[in-house]
Amino acid sequence: MKTKKTLRIVLSLLKSFLVIFLTFFTLFFFTSVFTYFYFAQDLTTKESIMNRSDTGLVLLDRQEKPFFYFYQAKVKTFTPLSQIPSYLQQAIIVSEDKDFYKHPGFSLRGIIRSVILDIKERRFAYGGSTISQQLIKNSLLTFRKDFLRKVQEVVLALELERNYSKKEILEMYLNSVYFGKGAFGVEQASEAYFGKKARDLTLAESSFLVSLLPAPSDFSNDNLDRYKARQKNILQKMVDQGYISEKQKENAKKQKLTFKSSEEYNSIGIHFALMVRDRLVKSFGEENIIRSGFKVKTTLDPDWQKFAEETVKNNVENLRVSGASNGSAVVINPKTGEVKALVGSYDWYDEEFGKYNVSTSLRQPGSSFKPIYYSAAFEKGIITPATILQDRPTDFGGGYKPKDYDGRYRGPVTVRRALSNSLNIPSVEVMSKLGIDQALEMAQRLGLTTLTNTSDYGLSLALGAGEVRLLEMTSAYAVFANNGMKNDIAFMLEIKDKEEKKIYSYKPKNENILDSKYAFLISSILSDNQARAEVFGNTLTISKPAAVKTGTTEDYRDAWTIGYTPSLAVGVWVGNNDNRPMNSIAGSLGAAPVWRSLMEKFSEGTNIETFDPPNGIVIGSVCRSFELSSKAATSSGGFREYFVQGTEPDYLCSTRVNNGSQNRSPSVVKTIPQVPATSIPSPVNSTNIPSFPTQTPINTIVPTSTVTSFLSPTFTPSISP
Repeated sequence: MKTKKTLRIVLSLLKSFLVIFLTFFTLFFFTSVFTYFYFAQDLTTKESIMNRSDTGLVLLDRQEKPFFYFYQAKVKTFTPLSQIPSYLQQAIIVSEDKDFYKHPGFSLRGIIRSVILDIKERRFAYGGSTISQQLIKNSLLTFRKDFLRKVQEVVLALELERNYSKKEILEMYLNSVYFGKGAFGVEQASEAYFGKKARDLTLAESSFLVSLLPAPSDFSNDNLDRYKARQKNILQKMVDQGYISEKQKENAKKQKLTFKSSEEYNSIGIHFALMVRDRLVKSFGEENIIRSGFKVKTTLDPDWQKFAEETVKNNVENLRVSGASNGSAVVINPKTGEVKALVGSYDWYDEEFGKYNVSTSLRQPGSSFKPIYYSAAFEKGIITPATILQDRPTDFGGGYKPKDYDGRYRGPVTVRRALSNSLNIPSVEVMSKLGIDQALEMAQRLGLTTLTNTSDYGLSLALGAGEVRLLEMTSAYAVFANNGMKNDIAFMLEIKDKEEKKIYSYKPKNENILDSKYAFLISSILSDNQARAEVFGNTLTISKPAAVKTGTTEDYRDAWTIGYTPSLAVGVWVGNNDNRPMNSIAGSLGAAPVWRSLMEKFSEGTNIETFDPPNGIVIGSVCRSFELSSKAATSSGGFREYFVQGTEPDYLCSTRVNNGSQNRSPSVVKTIPQVPATSIPSPVNSTNIPSFPTQTPINTIVPTSTVTSFLSPTFTPSISP
């Protein structure tokens, strides 16, 4: 009885399983059939497959006027398979789909591999496509990436194989696949890269064209070796599969490839336009951009761009006699992050120097890096603008003994004086107290992406020994201009597709990454014309209040000037692409003239803006040493300075009486919140200021004796301004 009961249970379970299985199988079958026929109807004629729409890309300036066109429609050509070299056909097969003549349109193994990759990457990577799938994807489908599109791709590939022979599919593919440089199909590619007909391509040229397919948009003379390596790999596969001999492979590897010169552009803002295109290609893929019909409203101001290009070019031509050959400038609106002008090189049409985009190239910033870590030191409470630093001969360890640009040692100096006059030794002192890790952390917060590994740098980072980009440095200074609020670097305001549907609209983030109090302290010091006059005179002064900092690297290889108002940030670089030294061209001489011209021009007709102290900033009186004239002193016997509330000094000032003895003033220092900067006497005219000893808190002060200036008899200049 027990056995029969068990048997009935087993049979019942089997019956239930069978019903469930048949139900799911039926649903799967009809769903698959429905899906197949639903998507299969999208496959049209051979002519429709080949008649893709390449509507190109139009860039508009901020006034919505077209200024640049990419991928203008080329005359479509169809080359019969009989006129395409067999080398090229074979190279395509071994590289893209070695089982092309065996599979039914898709590769199950390739799909599984693609699914695994998608899971690992957590995105639709879309690897593992056969030639048939690639043809469908490139000719009929949108650039949407999801599971349903992948199903559609497979179904249409099956239908393609059912309707056309392998020869016809390969022929269509070779006439439609994208090779870069706006070239679809082998005929356009042969002309674009080698200036010849497809039928005349050699084995070396054929295999090289195929090497482009995995990343056609990335090709440039700078990464030619990467594509040559792919070419060699393809040639080896052709040997392995019996298409060519070992001797043919070696001859092809030895053949020197002669490329057709790149097309020229005739427009303003060429580097700007190329950067916009590259961003779009990164987001959508170049093939999709070519077919997109996108109209992109950019941030470019055409009048500003023209003026910036002319100014940079004239400046570089004037500096050629001093060994400078290139220049770059970036103009950003700090309130939005919009790039309103960008000059990548002094002249795009200069074959030797023009194509190099300095604004995104890695260069050492020199002293223009100082405000980055000074802001971190303010934030950490390590310094105030009145903190005394020592400008004396100092060994910071390991024999590192920095010097100032003029060989002088000024003794005790305030932070304001040290930063505004770009003094090196006090700045290294700030870096040593702050720590390299904290300096890099602030640099990254401000948007400098190239300074990441603490172990790569020593204290020379204080003088700009790391490599940064002019574009990112200008954006970092824009954070100071915008009261500590950071915006993304923006090139595009709006994107519309070919149906005029808006698919993107820029919105400034205004992310608060630095307390406005510390941003203000930097702006207060960098905009203090009187404070920096000791070193720079009036070379950095313009008609409206502006903060500015220069930078010069060792042997005068780089000259920088970056400055701003609350609504305008301008960065300028001058030097040589190959890092050759210039002849004594410092930032204040090489880059500053361009900076002044751009700042004056772009602020014409605008209201005067000042850097107003935010809540939490107070003014405190700081004691001077007794050698100073009473004319510069305040009623409390010192000078006045900005402080973050709670860090201001609280002490009694000392004075000197006729017999030389020191006595205490009866009045205690007072603090006054919210006083405009213009009402505060600058302390820069004094050479002797009481010192905040490094061992004592920043809110204490002691008197100092006369500051001695030293000039080393064996001085070798250390670049700063």
